[in-house]
Amino acid sequence: MMDVDLTVALIKATVQIDQPINEAKRMVGTGFLISVQKPDGATQIVLVTAAHVFEKMPAADVRIGWRTQAKGNWSYVPANMTIRSAAGPVWYQHPSQDIAVIPVNVPDALRDSAIPQSWLADENTFANEKVGAGDELMTLGYPHGLSANVAGFPILRAGRVASYPVSPPSAYPTFLIDLTAVPGNSGGPVFMTSQAGKGHTFIAGVLIKQVEDDSQRLELGVVTDAVFVRQTIDIMLKAEASGVNPSANLKPAAPAPMRTPGGPTTSSPDMTRRTTARPSDSVGGDQQTPGQ
Repeated sequence: MMDVDLTVALIKATVQIDQPINEAKRMVGTGFLISVQKPDGATQIVLVTAAHVFEKMPAADVRIGWRTQAKGNWSYVPANMTIRSAAGPVWYQHPSQDIAVIPVNVPDALRDSAIPQSWLADENTFANEKVGAGDELMTLGYPHGLSANVAGFPILRAGRVASYPVSPPSAYPTFLIDLTAVPGNSGGPVFMTSQAGKGHTFIAGVLIKQVEDDSQRLELGVVTDAVFVRQTIDIMLKAEASGVNPSANLKPAAPAPMRTPGGPTTSSPDMTRRTTARPSDSVGGDQQTPGQ
């Protein structure tokens, strides 16, 4: 863990993932860059997101919302990235959690934006840092495909841990956060900052879905523990060494519903589909991210 505030670093590391479906619709998700040290000592940059973000995008290529800076001004410069080949997915996916990683070719000017893998929470982080119900966490994303400005930076929001207990991750792989998760937020990082009063800052997990009950939003998001990002990176490194990508043979389903004792299932659709609305159909009108 690092004794620094992650906020600005993660803002720079977080990007929009999208894929146009037609003139009126596009699939939108969020991802963030992690710097991984390979066994040979070389550094590799990967994009982390929710696996269903890629699964729900039917075409072979997606757009990644890179940003460049010149003379103090930021510009939005999206570029295509291939996520499928004739052999199947080229991303690497956790076998039981909604987590995916994919190696990316990052523009040289942005390579330093990637977050070190060591900033991801591990099996002991929540217990060591005494993370529990009521603690405030931050998250970054592109709700409904919106960005914070024309440069395409993500929108920062905060919410409190709404689950107890939250560790160990082997028993509690996901936890709830008290904020509204909407289409476009899937895959965004959830993190603890120095203002939260803990000893260190760290990436706690990945926002994967919203919670609904009988089509009613409960203003809750579901977060997958960051330890499963670490495990997925390990899967990638082993696959690269062997030349076999196990994700190509997976038949992933949508994120599993959360079952409540004595009651109905609380389930929700994925958070990536976005339909263009008329201004009168949504609060504040409809906006597009740069380049749309």
